Amino acid sequence: MATKTASKAKTLVIVESPAKSKTIKKILGDDYLIEASYGHIRDLPPKGLGFDVDNNFKPTFSIIPEKQKVVDTLNKLAKSAEKVYLASDPDREGEAIAWHVKEVLKVPENKIFRIEFNEITPHAIKDAVQNVRQIDMLKVKAQQTRQILDRLVGFKISPILWEKLRNYHLSAGRVQSVALRMIVEREEEIEAFTPVEYWTIGAMLSKNNYDFEAELTKYKDKKIEIKDKKEADKILKDLENAKYIVSNITSRDTKRNPQAPFITSTLQREASSKLGYGVSKTMQIAQKLYEGIELGEDGAVGLITYMRTDSVRISDDAKEAAKEFITYNFGDKYYPKTPNDYNKNKKKNVQDAHEAIRPSYVSKTPESIKKYLTSEQYKLYKLIWTRFVASQMEAAKIKNLGVEIDANGYTFRVGSSKVEFDGFLKVYEDDKEEAIQKIPELKEGETLEFKKLISEQHFTQPPARFSEASLVKQLEEYGIGRPSTYAPIITKIQQRGYVEKLDKALKPTLLGRTVSKQLCEYFKDIMDYKFTAGMELKLDEIAEDKADSIKVLKDFYFPFEKTVEDAKTNMGRVVIESDKICPNCGKKMVVKTSRFGKQFLGCSGYPDCKTMMSLDGEIPKAPAEDEKTDVKCEKCGSETVIKTGPYGKYYQCLNEKCKARKGIVVSSGVKCPKCEKEGRDGELIQRRSRYGKTFYGCSKYPDCDYAIWNEPTGEKCPECGELLVKKFLKTGNKIACSSKTCKFNKPMEEE
Repeated sequence: MATKTASKAKTLVIVESPAKSKTIKKILGDDYLIEASYGHIRDLPPKGLGFDVDNNFKPTFSIIPEKQKVVDTLNKLAKSAEKVYLASDPDREGEAIAWHVKEVLKVPENKIFRIEFNEITPHAIKDAVQNVRQIDMLKVKAQQTRQILDRLVGFKISPILWEKLRNYHLSAGRVQSVALRMIVEREEEIEAFTPVEYWTIGAMLSKNNYDFEAELTKYKDKKIEIKDKKEADKILKDLENAKYIVSNITSRDTKRNPQAPFITSTLQREASSKLGYGVSKTMQIAQKLYEGIELGEDGAVGLITYMRTDSVRISDDAKEAAKEFITYNFGDKYYPKTPNDYNKNKKKNVQDAHEAIRPSYVSKTPESIKKYLTSEQYKLYKLIWTRFVASQMEAAKIKNLGVEIDANGYTFRVGSSKVEFDGFLKVYEDDKEEAIQKIPELKEGETLEFKKLISEQHFTQPPARFSEASLVKQLEEYGIGRPSTYAPIITKIQQRGYVEKLDKALKPTLLGRTVSKQLCEYFKDIMDYKFTAGMELKLDEIAEDKADSIKVLKDFYFPFEKTVEDAKTNMGRVVIESDKICPNCGKKMVVKTSRFGKQFLGCSGYPDCKTMMSLDGEIPKAPAEDEKTDVKCEKCGSETVIKTGPYGKYYQCLNEKCKARKGIVVSSGVKCPKCEKEGRDGELIQRRSRYGKTFYGCSKYPDCDYAIWNEPTGEKCPECGELLVKKFLKTGNKIACSSKTCKFNKPMEEE
């Protein structure tokens, strides 16, 4: 235990997460004692605003009850240490945590110092220790201002929603509610969208038995738009017996530049599109890579830089390491004459406190450490590593060929491109890379063999629903929220029942649409994109000593308070009607919320009619009858029965004075792959989500969070090594890989 070595320790280093401790301890050695605060140790009180409006919004902080033991431990260790280094994360939130820790430590201030590092490497840690500083109170003030603003919005608006919608599970948030508005407005755009018909015509042509398709683009040098079948048929008639002659060939050399290394939002988007990871999952995996992974004899190693950042800046050391790696492994021609600089196009609201997300050691290639990583860790690390290396490489050189073909005054066009020099494409799959058909070598004036004409009807498509990743992009473009807030916001609007995820798309529920509508009507400023973005800029200005926090709070509070009072008076009770009709009495079904927060439809004729159904209109089945059993209650020895609850079956004691319950564990008989890799004996057992859906999770939860939706077979995928699972589909039952990115499957043999 840490307390046994306290007498030998010269310096106490306090970090946020215990996961970092092992990595940092290995770097600093025995003269340092590493202890964790486990995140925030103090907060505003859970009830009331927690700050005095009449005293310049002075906040009152108290120790979080469950953190009292942590505080006691930190004080005990700090008293016996010569120095205390506060090493929380290198952002405003981390700065605030450091300040709170300092405030609760009962030791002289002159022995407490702040250190920060962007990566957990020997160089970064030792440099931080040699460059101690005092806590940046401007950053702390900016964080506290954000906290007060968020508390104001949440504590003032949420009770109004509770009362007017008769639902105590609702909440409003300064950024959360704006994100909901975006999703709702996108859904309204989709519903209001009217498809427009259009047609395309292509010509299948050939030269020397090499077939290719050209697209109709112009008629007599004017762009052509085909609105309906009548117009399409006329053109087809005009092209009867036409000769297809190459009229123009253009060749153009272009460069395709690499993209900047990842920031939080771009990592979340790329992990979503390429790996199928949600934003929360991406950040959880990145957190582990940052804090440190056990790499055999090397011990715990921090593999990436801090993952909450909106800066694309790269340190000089990292640039030099990348240069050495690229020139050694690929040759000098793959490194640009001057290093690529992505920071010159920096947005005005970027906090440039730390670097872009990159590998801590470019020499640790994904393949070289693959055996130490889980499948998910490997995939995300590879994404980060390749993106960074590519960002420092030479541009790809592309030769683009455009061919125009004349047919009775109509112009068809076909294009082709060829990579002349692959550059950064050697390591990174570029999203811009398109599958362009190859064409034979053509000459101006030559006649091509005609095969057939292809006419196709199309309709314009509505805008797509937001995915988690595209919502993050939209929030970022508007300047709303920060890297640390994206994942929690998206999680919260789903937990509140405002939004449901359909595949990867975010769709607002009736409840979400109603809440958004009411907030937009009565809290226009709070729901305004520009207003919310403006508040983010003011918080930045506070951190930069360009704005006064008290003035910012006063300018917000007094107009807001008036708006709150107006909403209390003018907002009426809201009933959320569905399009479903009660099958028993014919009245409208309305959205209701159970005391556990689950939404359902109930008859508007309640209490005369007590019909209930799920949101999709299904009438719930009658509760299962209790099953008799010979199992005796472990507490009192009375008889028990088997009952079925929302989380599965359980034993219920029949003794009225006891009523003890015990869950029934249904094992799959399959070892947990995560535990197996990390030396634990966990196995996958059957569980039920809070929505009643069966899944398979590790028996060692919460120490192990491995979970899959489908029943595992116990077999490993021959292609990627992940577990194989049973999938029962309309198209046929299959054995498939549990990894979302692996396509392996085979027919399920009939039992």
